[in-house]
Amino acid sequence: RYQDMAGSESVDKEIRSAVSSCEAYFEKVQSRKNLPKSLQETLNSAFAGIPVSSFPQVPGGKVIEIPAETSVSEAVKILSDSKILSAPVINKDHESSLDWRERYLGIIDYSSIILWVLESAELAAIALSATSATAAGVGAGAVGALGVAALGVTGPVAAAGLAAAAVGAAVAGGVAADRGIGKDAPTAADHLGKDFYQVILREEPFKSTTVRTILKSFRYAPFLPVSTESSMLSVLLLLSKYRLRNVPVIKPGEPDIKNYITQSAVVQGLEGCKGRDWFDHISALPISDLGVPFMSPNEVISIDSEELILEAFKRMRDNNIGGLPVVEGPNKKVVGNISMRDIRYLLLQPEVFSNFRQLTVRSFAAKIATAGEDYGLAIPAITCKPDSTLGSVINSLASRSVHRVYVASGDENELYGVITLRDVISCFVSEPPNYFENCLGFSVKEVLNR
Repeated sequence: RYQDMAGSESVDKEIRSAVSSCEAYFEKVQSRKNLPKSLQETLNSAFAGIPVSSFPQVPGGKVIEIPAETSVSEAVKILSDSKILSAPVINKDHESSLDWRERYLGIIDYSSIILWVLESAELAAIALSATSATAAGVGAGAVGALGVAALGVTGPVAAAGLAAAAVGAAVAGGVAADRGIGKDAPTAADHLGKDFYQVILREEPFKSTTVRTILKSFRYAPFLPVSTESSMLSVLLLLSKYRLRNVPVIKPGEPDIKNYITQSAVVQGLEGCKGRDWFDHISALPISDLGVPFMSPNEVISIDSEELILEAFKRMRDNNIGGLPVVEGPNKKVVGNISMRDIRYLLLQPEVFSNFRQLTVRSFAAKIATAGEDYGLAIPAITCKPDSTLGSVINSLASRSVHRVYVASGDENELYGVITLRDVISCFVSEPPNYFENCLGFSVKEVLNR
């Protein structure tokens, strides 16, 4: 219980830090975008007058929800089949509750799942390379080893003694690797192969790991819905200032989610505003006039094409971002893009996962490129120039359904910056004083820090 409390406090500290970082970033954006105050106030007033209920529905008209007791493997299948990256998690014990705090536990996404998979791979490796729990060094020693092996994370899953149970299940079930491999997790993981799936998907306790468990261990995506009666200004501020990737919409007095507004859907909506004076005026401005990109070149997190794909996912996890530019050479020439959406290929293809510890970013991208549409073809890096207009960037984001455009300078496409969906939304909104307290009746910071 002490470990659970310590883990929860650690996560809460991370969330508080993330909220402060978001607010500082948003303030920097507002100080640099240089829109006339009168125009910004007019835009805010217009967005405040548009009800959330008028926003287009999700494809199919129904929000995909995943029950908390769904197994991880089934959750991956649901996300992949539905071609979505995240979904709200419903608590079946309170399915009929009209209080969203009881009915929904949070949002599950690929980033949370990959963290669990990578950590579990190390645990499974220990199980497969040992003849008994004692040989695996279960206990303090095993957890200590995982601190290095599992991307520097020893989360609640490891600390709860999962390794011991995994060893017992694997050995009892006859699933075991060559005993000559070695007893340490990194060495064993190098030779894990397809046996990983036999342990993760078929053996206890991995097989019974549920979405609920992952939400407790990797609480990175806050669940903060708005009412159908709220304004689009509230949604735009949540998606930009507080970096929410999606905002659920709930109708007062009814239990289920009515809509699910993502950053991507909002930028698609902005693209549809062509021909309106305010949009045409702002979109015609060069991005440099708006202070974009908001991050300096040395602040952009990237990955070299010869680095390991494992390092790419680690970097995304550590920085809580959904994608990285793939670069080459001392001048960081942009040659590709790797994103969280590519992870589904890694999770659904055991033969690729079998050597994920040796797979370079370049090799991984090549495998996706030949995988076929069932797993979603890799999306190349979409770039623009420092003198491109905001409108052209919005068009690239909307027409290609990507989450970021990389700013590349010179003939060699040297990495200069990145423009995200969040950045684009931030160009159109600012926060009126005490907005959320006055309009929603609560402080967003307090909700995110819960």
